[in-house]
Amino acid sequence: MSAITAEENVRSSIGGPGIDVRWIMPEGFFEIPMDAETLDETAEQLVELARAVMPEATFEVQLEWAVMVAAHYDSFAEAGIQYSGFVLTEVDGARCTATVTVSMIDLDERAGRRPAAFLGSTMRHLDMGQVSEIELPCGPAVSCIGTRKGSLPGSLTASGTDEPVVTSFIQVQIPLDNGTVLVLEMGTPTPQAWDVFSAMFAGVVKSVRLFNESGKPMVMSA
Repeated sequence: MSAITAEENVRSSIGGPGIDVRWIMPEGFFEIPMDAETLDETAEQLVELARAVMPEATFEVQLEWAVMVAAHYDSFAEAGIQYSGFVLTEVDGARCTATVTVSMIDLDERAGRRPAAFLGSTMRHLDMGQVSEIELPCGPAVSCIGTRKGSLPGSLTASGTDEPVVTSFIQVQIPLDNGTVLVLEMGTPTPQAWDVFSAMFAGVVKSVRLFNESGKPMVMSA
């Protein structure tokens, strides 16, 4: 799971057998608690997070927000999410938000000797969006830029009813030599901040570094 060194804002997580993954998050992100040992501890941390995110809201609203986040934990586990954080900021006077997640998934056994090419082909077949094979300091990867349609619950809308929302996203998949894939994704429902958030996310992706169990830097093969 993720841990933070406050001085450098470096987060690290064991990326499967033999590989340690580290990346740098910008300041200002709120982190969803992922490593609490008990449900009570998770609940306490979520309420504390709600107070930090919405300091002027009533306790009832803060509690409702915490419950809404808690409802997503099963999907977090299913998706292999090890880090989830979000930022709230203003861009050109408008309130904007973005979410960043980091996940670990198994690499398909059919990937062969060129896993990045296999992942890119799979994304194109699924019509996920604009797919590109890229080269990062830690090795080859695949990026995908696209959109998803969803809905915002009525508890968070001015009308009190569910409202449709379109989320623009960038997903980067980095195949690792141990048969897993590191997946980083940024999503935002506020298109006016796309340039700001995509540039921020590019910095996060480029900061990814891999180390073996002895702490020696690693670069994945092509």
